[in-house]
Amino acid sequence: MKKLFLLSFVLWQSTAWSADLTVSAAASLTQAFQDIGAHFESQNSGTKVKLNFGASGALMQQIANGAPVDVFASADTDTMDKAVAKGVVVVADVKVFTTNKLVLIVPIQSKITLQQLADLKKPDIKRIAMGKPASVPAGHYALGSLEKAGIWNEVKDKVINTTNVRQALDYVSRDEVDAGFVYASDAQLMQDKVKVAMQVTTVTPIQYPIAQVVGSANKNLSVKFIQFLQSPLAQTTLRKYGFGE
Repeated sequence: MKKLFLLSFVLWQSTAWSADLTVSAAASLTQAFQDIGAHFESQNSGTKVKLNFGASGALMQQIANGAPVDVFASADTDTMDKAVAKGVVVVADVKVFTTNKLVLIVPIQSKITLQQLADLKKPDIKRIAMGKPASVPAGHYALGSLEKAGIWNEVKDKVINTTNVRQALDYVSRDEVDAGFVYASDAQLMQDKVKVAMQVTTVTPIQYPIAQVVGSANKNLSVKFIQFLQSPLAQTTLRKYGFGE
């Protein structure tokens, strides 16, 4: 009986002191959130942060379809607004935790000069990597900029759509396209393979909101993680990877 009691106590302790926190986050946050997740685990013994990365729109749809997620971090406010509209998150829980910039990159060995978006009409620019505007925030921002510049109709046939911003980065890094739209934080990761041709002015500022998912099974831990993102350690980590500059 005593052994059974001790076993039950150990099992109860394991359940009481360990928890998994599932975070779905925009692909551009991959490296930063891997570090931040590790920092959070070290400060919260027994907690395991499970990270799921992808295009913000696709992640939001997964959650809306019942994916067991505790926290959702988007690369744009539009996708988070849609999450609110679908009842995935509550508007009062939404917090902006960092920002970014959109840039146009080319392969490191490229001799093409791009000083303005209109330069994408040049004949030697044949392929442009860009996230699908409907589900990839970076693509949505790029589309808005191209439309505002009045050149979308002239360059749209050159566009190679990607499933997330990191795929656009990969295409440029492998010299499979002539240029691509990514975030400044993405370009920073591959400075040996890509170079920034220009910073792109977006129609709206690039903000990253985060919120607890309504169906979260770990509400207290979710709130704690979101609060942790505002800490000096987390913000320093984000700046290290090119965010919030």
